[in-house]
Amino acid sequence: MSLIITPLPGIPLIRHGDNLADIVVSVLQENKIALENDDVLVFAQKIVSKAEGRAVNLMTVTPSQRAVDLAQQTDKDPRVVELILRESKEVLRTRVGTIIVEHRLGFVCANAGIDHSNVAGEGDGAEEWVLLLPVEPDQSAERIRKEIEFKMGKQVGILIIDSHGRAWRNGTVGIAVGIAGLPGLQDLRGKPDLFGFTLRITQVGVADELAAAASLMMGQAAEGTPVVHVRGFPYPLRESSLKELLRPKEQDLFR
Repeated sequence: MSLIITPLPGIPLIRHGDNLADIVVSVLQENKIALENDDVLVFAQKIVSKAEGRAVNLMTVTPSQRAVDLAQQTDKDPRVVELILRESKEVLRTRVGTIIVEHRLGFVCANAGIDHSNVAGEGDGAEEWVLLLPVEPDQSAERIRKEIEFKMGKQVGILIIDSHGRAWRNGTVGIAVGIAGLPGLQDLRGKPDLFGFTLRITQVGVADELAAAASLMMGQAAEGTPVVHVRGFPYPLRESSLKELLRPKEQDLFR
């Protein structure tokens, strides 16, 4: 079996209120891609956040004293720090330019996933806009899945991905932040390996593996391909959620 990942050209610039399912169905048809059962569609977080109105103009943000103090320590805009605090459960580490937090969604990341790249505002202060992660990415993925399945009559999986760093490696990679209709984690414990030995601890983060592969095709700068079509995902589709991929705090040796 081959894994085929195809970027979808022709996705327009997304604005608040746009229906992503309608847009993707139209682009699939324009590119003569007929969905099949068990296909997966991978969405960059940015377009989901834009469609859901998660862009914030920093000119509207009043930082708290805590945000001002933390901004001085990290040499960051106190308005951005205020948004980071609002989006986080806990601040874990800081250094100049970076604040590591436990995001309100449960994962650990830098700056609460708030992004300034590829975020264009309008009118006065157009450069002052930043983008927050979707409020509930799993629910966002599920809404998109239901609409696409209704329109196309095929069972598909939906993945929403973002670029995050890792505690033990340099560089960012694509990871899953929202999942609908495909596994987050594939548990191989109890399965035999090549030589017949029983696997005891192997669990594979298959949603993150697919996110990283899809991210290669999307690019990280000005490529303009925020959706990819995937065929040949090598695991059965099933109901899932981001929680499968989140390591409990008591098992997190990097905290």
